[in-house]
Amino acid sequence: MAIRHDCIQHGQACSQCTEQGHERALEFIELLPRIRAVLSTDVHAAYEGDPAAKSYDEIILSYPGLFAITVYRMAHELYGMGISLLPRMMSEYAHGLTGIDIHPGARIGKNFFIDHGTGVVVGETTEIGDRVRIYQGVTLGALSLSSDQIEAFRSKKRHPTLESDVVIYSNATLLGEKAVIGARSIIGGNVWITDAVPPDTKVLLKQPELVYIGNNRKTEP
Repeated sequence: MAIRHDCIQHGQACSQCTEQGHERALEFIELLPRIRAVLSTDVHAAYEGDPAAKSYDEIILSYPGLFAITVYRMAHELYGMGISLLPRMMSEYAHGLTGIDIHPGARIGKNFFIDHGTGVVVGETTEIGDRVRIYQGVTLGALSLSSDQIEAFRSKKRHPTLESDVVIYSNATLLGEKAVIGARSIIGGNVWITDAVPPDTKVLLKQPELVYIGNNRKTEP
């Protein structure tokens, strides 16, 4: 039906849509063992990265991050086959259930862990290496474009790259293709990054100055 949709959308006569659909479906089925093997590394990453996890079953059956990653990994394969519409429908279904928005075009390595997950955004041309961990509210997005730039950038790299063993803490915002985060770097919460970060680097906000009011205690900024 996804293949036939293109013919209907463009007013073309259907050209072996049923046969193509069967072929793509068989190709996808043959990929399932490989997808499962990669997902097993994601489960392991969640168990190793979250002390609240008591078992692999708990992660598989209840973690929204793993659900979103599972849907992504299947949708990504269909996206790579050139199947239109269906991968995006899958990713938006997972988005609606989990609050985690992963575009099927993103490229994500093994041992990927999204902790908590609500509000995570991973854009279409994002590239993520192995053993990467991100927390809730992280945005791996694109810089805003003017209307006359949209078509020129539609097929170009627009999103960040995270090399292997990177950790991104909650509510960090990384935008644009220049935001290449080097291996083993740590990005602190609430930071805004649009440029490259060298490997083995920590990027943190300065300690904020807190103001305490009440209980006979007042600190002015």
